[in-house]
Amino acid sequence: MARPDKLTVVCPDCGSELTIDAATGALLAHRAPKAPVAGGHDFDRLLAGLDEGKARAEELFEREKAAFADRDRLLEEKFKEAMKRAEEEPDLPPKRPFDLD
Repeated sequence: MARPDKLTVVCPDCGSELTIDAATGALLAHRAPKAPVAGGHDFDRLLAGLDEGKARAEELFEREKAAFADRDRLLEEKFKEAMKRAEEEPDLPPKRPFDLD
């Protein structure tokens, strides 16, 4: 049986549909449940909802931007450590399979 590369899950709490990468567990997509349209919405409440959405989007953008900048630093540190290890360890030829017996 082949493993799927993406999983689609429905949140039991809020009803959102989440698409998750099976290999890494990273969230690929989020689809909020459609809210029923009620006739009692006034303009101020709708405008406040838009402002909240904009603030959430800006916060998410800043968080992802900081994570991306931090990712570059982490990758640089990992590279330096690997280079240091490569300099310290001798260069040995790989073992041949019949030498393992």
